[in-house]
Amino acid sequence: MERLQKVIAQAGIASRRKSETLIVDGKVKVNGVVVTELGTKVSSSDKVEVEGVQISKEESVYFLLYKPRGIISTAHDEKGRKTVLDLFPHIEERIFPVGRLDYDTSGVIIMTNDGDFSYLMTHPKFEIQKKYIAKVKGIPQREDLKKLEQGILLEDGMTAPAHVKMRTVDKKSNTALIEITIHEGRNHQVRRMFDAIGCPVEKLKRESFAILTTIGLNAGESRELTRHEVKQLRVLAETGKIG
Repeated sequence: MERLQKVIAQAGIASRRKSETLIVDGKVKVNGVVVTELGTKVSSSDKVEVEGVQISKEESVYFLLYKPRGIISTAHDEKGRKTVLDLFPHIEERIFPVGRLDYDTSGVIIMTNDGDFSYLMTHPKFEIQKKYIAKVKGIPQREDLKKLEQGILLEDGMTAPAHVKMRTVDKKSNTALIEITIHEGRNHQVRRMFDAIGCPVEKLKRESFAILTTIGLNAGESRELTRHEVKQLRVLAETGKIG
């Protein structure tokens, strides 16, 4: 017996959190009956339908995408803009992005149909580190960077401590290139953190996601993760150490 939301996630319908929303919203049936209780457990013999479509488990697939700027990191966009799924036209599995990157942010993003894996990679309690390179307007002082390192108060609460490193300074253009590593994933978080110290982000790239980087890829290109990489990421989430 498995929890209903886990079964939906494993079928590649959505992440575990999105699967929970589908259940609560009454969009899931078990053996023809609408189920809204998150604690519900089902077996392999139960018939599970999501929005009227019976689910079946797909083989799990995992991709690393170098997301370009100007692409939406969602499965669908109501405004008709290009999404990360448009970069995978030949993939039959129902993949979705793990977490998100802003429209104007480039860099590493994982695509998968494995909802449990997505949960491990995105829930704050697993503290998966993501490193960003930000080109900011203005040259922050050491005390400003210290605020980011210790945690800074945003409108949705205090951020967790971050690792911050000044890479380069261009006094002529009054800009700086700063490396910042965080494990949270709030909406527009990195941009809001730099706004809070008076240094707005002009350009942002997620350089790494745990052990994964964009090395070897051009913007818009992707590759399949190796079994070893997937295993390493699972072990990292579960133990805090590289497997």
